[in-house]
Amino acid sequence: MSSDETPNVPAARNSRDAVREKAQQVHAQQSRARLVRRILIGLVAIVAVGALGAAVTYAVGSSISKPQLSPRGMAGDGVTVSQAAVTPPAAATPAPGSTPAETAKEATPTPDPSASPDAAATDIHIYVDYLSAGAAEFERANARQLAGWISEGAVNVTYHPIALLTASSNGTKYSLRAASAAACVATYSPDSFYDYNHELLTDQPKVDTDGRTDMQLADLAVAVGVSDAKKVRSCIEKEDFVSWAKDATARALEGPLPGTDDMKLNNEALILVGGKAYVGALDDPAEFSQFVLTTASDEYYGSTQPTPTPAPTASATPES
Repeated sequence: MSSDETPNVPAARNSRDAVREKAQQVHAQQSRARLVRRILIGLVAIVAVGALGAAVTYAVGSSISKPQLSPRGMAGDGVTVSQAAVTPPAAATPAPGSTPAETAKEATPTPDPSASPDAAATDIHIYVDYLSAGAAEFERANARQLAGWISEGAVNVTYHPIALLTASSNGTKYSLRAASAAACVATYSPDSFYDYNHELLTDQPKVDTDGRTDMQLADLAVAVGVSDAKKVRSCIEKEDFVSWAKDATARALEGPLPGTDDMKLNNEALILVGGKAYVGALDDPAEFSQFVLTTASDEYYGSTQPTPTPAPTASATPES
């Protein structure tokens, strides 16, 4: 006997209930997932905002709490080399690729600006960008005679670190950092400045290279024998005087330069003698010496020129 009942097929109500229950479970899972996502997104947003706020607070606090530092003992943004700080090089340092004849020319004895015993010391101001090939050329050719004149008291030499070639070192701002480093040495170890300045110029990186790192600039300062290596290293590696170097360069470009009426910085290797710009060959010590001697003589004789005495006039004799 057949039957229309199919006991193996679930009833429609039971089937709908199962689907509804499954849907509710899925919905609940999705709701929980959405809630978790919202919580996570909220937490991430809170952390991000907090971090940004902390960064802004740090930046603002740093800019307010850290004053702009200026080097000590640099009147007119320059370092005057003392007699005690100078040790004349044993021989002129030949420029890379120079010929024996050129090296001999650099070593040729030259006139001494102290030849006039009563002449006052002549002021020489040297503006140097430590990436300038011209500044390096002048230093190599004239370091020996400059050191001799300084030690004899014949001249007062003041070096002015500047940064005109900041954009010529692959973005590392070497000129600016080197000028800052020189100011660090001048501040904390002034007697080492002449040697440090000489090394920066004569062992100079090429234009359009990275130049020395701050650590290497500090290592060089230690190598020349700075007296307070810890302070000098900290000053150089923290770039304490970078802002000063930038401002000092701007002041020189604006003028007037010390010892002049209206002269402005016009190149990265400017030499002033008695307020007059030297326009001769940078690699010819004899020509530069002659310029210094001529300027010193003009200053001396100009200051000692006797004042003309009015001739006596005949007095009228009263008639008797």
